[in-house]
Amino acid sequence: MTAVEQQPAGRRPRRIPFRLILGLLPLAFVAYLAVRHRDVLGEGFHHLATAKWPWLLAAGGATCLTWVAMAVTRQGAVVERLPGFRLLATQVAAMAANHMLPTGLGSSAVNLRFMTVCGLPLARSSAAVALYLLAESIARVGMLAVLLIAFPGALRLGTLLPDDVAGPLLLVLGAAALVAAAVLLLVRRLRTAVFSFVRTALGEARSVHTRPSRALALWGGSLAFPALQAAGLVAVGLALGLEIPLWHMVVAYLAATVAVAVVPTPGGLGSVEAALIVALVAAGSPAAVATAVVLAYRIITVWLPLLPGALTLGALVRLKVI
Repeated sequence: MTAVEQQPAGRRPRRIPFRLILGLLPLAFVAYLAVRHRDVLGEGFHHLATAKWPWLLAAGGATCLTWVAMAVTRQGAVVERLPGFRLLATQVAAMAANHMLPTGLGSSAVNLRFMTVCGLPLARSSAAVALYLLAESIARVGMLAVLLIAFPGALRLGTLLPDDVAGPLLLVLGAAALVAAAVLLLVRRLRTAVFSFVRTALGEARSVHTRPSRALALWGGSLAFPALQAAGLVAVGLALGLEIPLWHMVVAYLAATVAVAVVPTPGGLGSVEAALIVALVAAGSPAAVATAVVLAYRIITVWLPLLPGALTLGALVRLKVI
């Protein structure tokens, strides 16, 4: 008998499933963010402790309803019926994913994966994601424009955008648009891919708008989402005694989020807080109160839902829903 045969057959070490590791990554990222922003979290919880709790509960309720609004809008962007509960759970998970990648990319990636798993071709899933982003952007900017017309004194725009910044900003935006157009014209393969995607997206948009229920879900959800977010800020402002008109708070929120959309930070961390504080000050709030409101608002709308969002994301990965 050889030495090899004499050795008892040992058990192979159990390997940790890759999907389990992938599912735990969101929790690890939440812990990393919490440690990195512990000073902000501490200050925010301090302000929450002095707030009026009924209004804080209202802010939390508005935050939860934003997931419903996102699910309704996502369903409105495709003709096929998506599984409702899994669609809603995906939006909770997408919120957590949004803090791992620059704003919008994490959520889009999760929803793109969800739709392809549901059987939609990649091209149509991508078109549905683009349609969602376009509708939400139009609704947000349109709502801001209407409110600025209705309440022209809601913001001191000079505080938000000084005169010496407007010119250079327009030049940078114009130069970026020219560069993008030049690249599109010169690179044939890119031009072909972009035009193919645009054709698919237009076809998807036409199909959705031939069905009134889908069009209503798309545009109704797109309007409800920023409205609920703004309602959360108003509720926190009332909880902490922010003494500016309610509609001015809504205008401040919409203006800040529209401005921050061009800053690609993960989940808007840092940039959203700064823009909201500036916008509330421009709406007439003292800087100290505006800072307290924004910190408390971000605790409720970002940090508290982050843990359940990460758990949901990990579970959906393990269950192969995404």
